[in-house]
Amino acid sequence: MRKQRIEYSSPLDALVNITKRLNSYENQYNMSSEDFFNQYRKGQLEDSISYTEWSNDYQHYLGLREELERLIDHVA
Repeated sequence: MRKQRIEYSSPLDALVNITKRLNSYENQYNMSSEDFFNQYRKGQLEDSISYTEWSNDYQHYLGLREELERLIDHVA
């Protein structure tokens, strides 16, 4: 599988797009990303490609959210 690099114009644009992908996983597997990630991290779920991608997207989401919170705190 070839990795695809997507560049966004801002962290907010990236967050919106990753949130859309997370919603797709949540609908497909009928589970919140937070619940999924907690189970996945504990080794309670298989290491499928889809789960690995979901985990990576969720970690990216958390990082972007933290970055945006820092930016907002800095401006406020």
